[in-house]
Amino acid sequence: MDTKMTFEPFNDFRKMALLTAGTPDDYNTMTIAWGALGTIWSKPACTVYVRPSRYTLEFLNKNDYFTVSFFDTNQKDLGYLGRVSGRDEDKVAATSLTPVPAGEAGVTFAEAYRTLVCKKRYKQLMDGDAFPTDVIDAFYSGEDTGNVHYLFIGEVVDVL
Repeated sequence: MDTKMTFEPFNDFRKMALLTAGTPDDYNTMTIAWGALGTIWSKPACTVYVRPSRYTLEFLNKNDYFTVSFFDTNQKDLGYLGRVSGRDEDKVAATSLTPVPAGEAGVTFAEAYRTLVCKKRYKQLMDGDAFPTDVIDAFYSGEDTGNVHYLFIGEVVDVL
């Protein structure tokens, strides 16, 4: 079966994806392995989670759209983009990925087999104190659980 025709969101997010916000002239991207797809307010939606320390958060805050791009390969590049901050270098230039405009709504990559173009509809800082103990132990041990991730819900306005 052609993987470009298959979309398995539970597995695709686990393989890693790129969350990108900004314009073709000024953007940042980061690797994500957490995400959700569903419906809210009678619209298709994609939910992503971003730590306050991530440089991409600045771009999410100042732009109305973001993209989530999925890849069959490029695990090395996606790993690099998750470890290195765009504050410190042009990290995309250090990869084999090719940034391309996602319509007027942002940036995706030529190597992605699918990109969700999302209009930002909701943002909230998650309350880590409401997390179950096993989640805190597994993902936030020793951290301030009052300031763990922002949750962004985007209306999926296009699929590329």
